Amino acid sequence: MQQSTLNEQPSKSGRINLDPEGAEQGLAQLVLTVIELLRQLVERQALRRVDGGTLSEEEIEQLGLALMNLEVKMDELKEIFELEEEDLNIDLGPLGNLL
Repeated sequence: MQQSTLNEQPSKSGRINLDPEGAEQGLAQLVLTVIELLRQLVERQALRRVDGGTLSEEEIEQLGLALMNLEVKMDELKEIFELEEEDLNIDLGPLGNLL
């Protein structure tokens, strides 16, 4: 069985690579996956609040800017760790994919 190296691309199987040599990459993939999941949840909640009329125009603008800034930072981090959007959709086995 061949071991992966630190320079190897992240697993395209939807599973997190946790081998000792690629631990940094696997950890980055896991952390960014959790952040992306939370970002999507916050975005959905924000849309519900906007649709429900419970936010002022200023709050809507601030929320929109915050979500855009978070998306930009996520793109930067994915580039740094050489991850694609599909790399963050990890396979949870019998539960299916996370995102």
